[in-house]
Amino acid sequence: MRARARLAVATAAATLLIGCASGSASSDPGPDRTGPGKDGERVLVFSKTAGFRHDSIPDGVAAVRALGAAHGFTVDATENAAAFTRKNLARYDAVVWLSTTGDVLNPQQQGAFEQYIRAGGGYVGVHAAADTEYDWPFYGALAGAYFRSHPAVQRARITVEDHAHPATAHLGTDWHRTDEWYDYRANPRERARVLASLDESSYSGGTMGGDHPIAWCQASVAGTAGRSFYTGGGHTKESYAEPAFRQHLLGGIRYATGAAHADCRPERGHTPLFDGSEASLAQWKQAGPGSFALKDDGTLTSVGGMGLLWYADRSFGSYSLKLDWRMSGADKDDNSGVFVGFPPSDDPWSAVHHGYEIQIDATDVPEKTTGSVYGFQSADLAARDRALNPPGEWNTYEIRVEGERLRLWLNGVLINDFTNTDPARSLRDGHIGIQNHGADDEVAFRDIRLRALPPVRTGAEPAPTTTAPRTGARPAPTAGGGFAAGGGLAAGGGLVAGDGLVAGGGPVADGSLAAHGGLAAGGGPAVEGGPVAQGGPAAGGGLVVHGRHAAGSGGAARAEGAGAR
Repeated sequence: MRARARLAVATAAATLLIGCASGSASSDPGPDRTGPGKDGERVLVFSKTAGFRHDSIPDGVAAVRALGAAHGFTVDATENAAAFTRKNLARYDAVVWLSTTGDVLNPQQQGAFEQYIRAGGGYVGVHAAADTEYDWPFYGALAGAYFRSHPAVQRARITVEDHAHPATAHLGTDWHRTDEWYDYRANPRERARVLASLDESSYSGGTMGGDHPIAWCQASVAGTAGRSFYTGGGHTKESYAEPAFRQHLLGGIRYATGAAHADCRPERGHTPLFDGSEASLAQWKQAGPGSFALKDDGTLTSVGGMGLLWYADRSFGSYSLKLDWRMSGADKDDNSGVFVGFPPSDDPWSAVHHGYEIQIDATDVPEKTTGSVYGFQSADLAARDRALNPPGEWNTYEIRVEGERLRLWLNGVLINDFTNTDPARSLRDGHIGIQNHGADDEVAFRDIRLRALPPVRTGAEPAPTTTAPRTGARPAPTAGGGFAAGGGLAAGGGLVAGDGLVAGGGPVADGSLAAHGGLAAGGGPAVEGGPVAQGGPAAGGGLVVHGRHAAGSGGAARAEGAGAR
């Protein structure tokens, strides 16, 4: 629920008579309400029509009510534009415009709705919501595109472009269904994240050519704090009985209310490195133990470890890397990461020692948890927590590397801004990879894509824009590939905590303790004789710290306003 003042239902009903499906403002006792009560999200379904009226509207209202009852949000339904006051709209997390048509709000009501969106309200547009308010530019920007024409109702193939958004995460690459397929006056791709598009070769009468979006979302609409989701489906009564379409609608509502998060910034120019097919894995190599399993839904799921699946075809300099990831949710303690900036190697520890890991693990210390540059810099935890979906749901990372600067977006929110100053590492040229951490860690990835950015001159990296603290910075690798922790010196691949010295695998000097009682490099005993804490054996004589990393090596078209919409 957004942090916005809510008025009691009784007070609102007493001060404003809100019409429901067939009543007028003067006679209706208030909105038709269903749902669990005021503690969850609250959604207003608005279905007033001043043009063509869809006979599927009652089915749509009933479907949203059922979704609310099943998923914990309250649903109020109205066709009375008098509901659009600042005071009343402040009670809702999102407003669903369900096949509205024509001019349905007066200027004062439009102003109230604009203020609501600017304050962080959510918008869901269904089907003919795009056939509404043509003379209101703010609404046109919010909906994303206006209706132009449509052919007859028929079956078509939908290409799903975003598998992380909650409105499309349940769908495969193709979605075949029957509906009335709108053509739009403009393509929304430049200002919205397109979630799904129509294959015009699969049906008759489409006029938008090779790029025909049919569902999309937006964040920060027209510079506001609001969220927007639109789907072109929902003309037919049967749509609202389809499980896949109902889930599609539910995901859009959850995004608009803020109950789920997604990256809804426009995306163009990214080239797939992994698209869910076996063929796209040909340029990837597995380093070290474990593997990734390719599932029927096009996801890669980590198996065993500790290893690394890395893109071996080429290295990259300045780029935007985007990928979707999901923890299994079984124990909420899964561990993985995305590595960047490392040299080619069949040893997974090469990426640890010479690259950087963007962590996926919600239970560790700040500089080693989700969104951190592992061991070097914590994410902005407040921003991270506001943007993070829980285990079992998909998240999207964008890792943008420009020179020695690395920025990280989680579901469209900037959460880390890091600059490499370690002379032993460089982000200017390196490979990328995803980690399979261990037998108890199950993390899935899909839709790994990359867009090249212009190269950045040395010293010309853009200035940081976040205030994420640089905590836990690790020094450069020491002799033999080990790390000194807390100022200690490691030789032969060991890792020291405190100020002690590990030399050639011998005991820790000056009585200092090897990190967490772990194993000294080169096979020598650790002071206090403790086992490797929370982790497996060291690789190449190194030490596993917290179990994370070891040191070591058809029909005629109808024009606007004509026929069924």
